[in-house]
Amino acid sequence: MAEETIVHLMRHGEVYNPEGILYGRLPNFHLSDLGQQMAVQVANTIKDRDIVAVWASPLERAQQTAMPLSEMKGLAIHTDERIIEAANVFEGQKVSIGDGALRQPKSWRYLYDPFTPSWGEPYKKLAARMASAVKSAREEARGHEIVLVSHQLPVWTSRLSFEKRRLWHDPRHRQCALASLTSLAFEGDTLKAIVYTEPAADLDAKASKGAGA
Repeated sequence: MAEETIVHLMRHGEVYNPEGILYGRLPNFHLSDLGQQMAVQVANTIKDRDIVAVWASPLERAQQTAMPLSEMKGLAIHTDERIIEAANVFEGQKVSIGDGALRQPKSWRYLYDPFTPSWGEPYKKLAARMASAVKSAREEARGHEIVLVSHQLPVWTSRLSFEKRRLWHDPRHRQCALASLTSLAFEGDTLKAIVYTEPAADLDAKASKGAGA
């Protein structure tokens, strides 16, 4: 039997965002106090696993989420641009249904194609760069486990791609909670299973309640 390698795609913890904007790739958006608790809780949950490397998106919230695990395992954080958040033309604006940028006629020219999508990085491009990162991570950690701290859309798009499902989707139906793990289990180079877990589910419930969601 071929050796098993597990690549864990982790979403970062809650972000301090009192304005409620789409922060995307903007700098200086860091974890809230609750988000930091999430990062520690996940690290405590998986610290005894055979994790040999920790990678993170270059964005601050991902780096902060990776920190507790890297310290517990004695591993330096490897920064990888391929797992960064998706680009989006609405960065810095509110995009909630019923308010903000989506109510402005000048924004409508970006909304003509939900399948690519027309307002941001194409899903196919996003899936390709995530697949490239997962392949590199699998090769580095072969026979062991590795954690890649990324963002909701990259993680979810990656999962859809690996499951050979259509990439366009309703954002409200993503199974990718704060600080969740989407774990890709490989035998050799063959993907055998995808397991989704929420080690910080109790804290995520607090985050949702605080946001009024």
